[in-house]
Amino acid sequence: MSRDLPADELRAAMHRVADLVADYLEGVGDRPVLPPVSPGDVRRALPASPPDGPEPIDTILDDYVRLIEPNVTHWNHPGFLAYFSITGSGPGILGETLAAALNNNAMLWRTGPAPTELEEQVCAWLAEMMGLPPEFRGHINDTASSSSLVALAAARHRLPIDVRVHGLAGRPEVPPLAVYCSDQAHSSIDKSAIVLGVGQENVRRIASDGAFRMSVPALAEAVARDRAAGKLPMAIVATVGSTSTTSIDPVAEIADLCAREKIWLHVDAAYAGSAAICPEYRALMKGIERADSLVVNPHKWLFTPVDCSVLFVRDPALLKGAFSLVPEYLRTGESSDVTNLMDLGFQLGRRFRSLKLWMVIRAFGVEGLRERIRHHCAMARDLAGRIEIDPRFELAAPVPFSTVCFRARLSPGSIEEQDRFNERLMARVNAAGPFFLSHTGLQGRFTLRVAIGNLRTEPVHMTALWELLTRSLDELAA
Repeated sequence: MSRDLPADELRAAMHRVADLVADYLEGVGDRPVLPPVSPGDVRRALPASPPDGPEPIDTILDDYVRLIEPNVTHWNHPGFLAYFSITGSGPGILGETLAAALNNNAMLWRTGPAPTELEEQVCAWLAEMMGLPPEFRGHINDTASSSSLVALAAARHRLPIDVRVHGLAGRPEVPPLAVYCSDQAHSSIDKSAIVLGVGQENVRRIASDGAFRMSVPALAEAVARDRAAGKLPMAIVATVGSTSTTSIDPVAEIADLCAREKIWLHVDAAYAGSAAICPEYRALMKGIERADSLVVNPHKWLFTPVDCSVLFVRDPALLKGAFSLVPEYLRTGESSDVTNLMDLGFQLGRRFRSLKLWMVIRAFGVEGLRERIRHHCAMARDLAGRIEIDPRFELAAPVPFSTVCFRARLSPGSIEEQDRFNERLMARVNAAGPFFLSHTGLQGRFTLRVAIGNLRTEPVHMTALWELLTRSLDELAA
């Protein structure tokens, strides 16, 4: 009885998979971005029960080609312009494949020497690329939601209330904690507050200005008001590249306030942090070097397959203080200065995520990565220019990076009618097949978003999108 695929069968199957991947990436632009399926279609095509005996791997791959590949939303498509467009590049896919083959759990240095030390070095590379101070220490998580949760747990650990040992429940001597962020901050901050026992009602959503940046005077007022009410400020979250508009909070001014008030500063740069490798975009982010923690997602705009989120912290000892817990069966004889990745977060198991990021950085080079980020930003500026000179459309937010927020004008018409028109316009564009757009709400208005970040997106695609948008608008207006 064979316990696994024999080497010759595995080799043949891997060759077929290599062809499937290469063919898919080469032809992904010829498919509709959104699959023509309805909820339940895929599940109904699958057997209700698992097979009693083994099935040939070629049969399984045939079903992958028939059932899976055609029925996914194609994030690698050049017309995928929704949310934050991401690309699983060739070097990253190779790294992911090799990591799966090694199947290494780098919870301890002993259980993963190369994964542990590669993670430390590749994070140091990224910090250098972004112009961060050398004292910043990087730690790879799955997503920014986890990275921000870990950062805010460290912020809570720094408070003089010893939550690690005594918890929060049933302690009348512990005041309510408060976390501050702008009204444009990501929902993961609220989720972190829920998980950490801070509570959603203690997340202070600070008003933003006309460019969707957090108001520092309003922030200062909120902190003072909470202190007067006996609450304990835990952390302030500044966003660099907000999800809706990619706005940039005034981090330097927020850092000044944090220094005066002795409050932890966490910077959410999950999207735009990658652009900091370009000096001209790093100049838009003054103050990020003063953060206590900062998150950037290479899987968003550094062409690394999802998932790969890097959390930088100024004082890694705080992470270890918040999370290190070593049962007897995980104790080793290594010296105390050896890094055990399990000590730096809530996860014991550690995937070998640094391998794909290492391969991406080496295969593209820093200049190659900069070139592609600049190319995406140039396409966004070109689209914004088209919108600005066309009276049928209006920009809804500044365009500092590669995301464009806009609306179609409908005049005369109430705000509600204009919003419904824009919603129909987006649905019409998405139904056409070659593009997928998403939306957001800005100042109570339905707003379309185009997020450019895919390696395969070129000016010819943006021209085709503009033609589809204008034609669809005219057809709806008629």
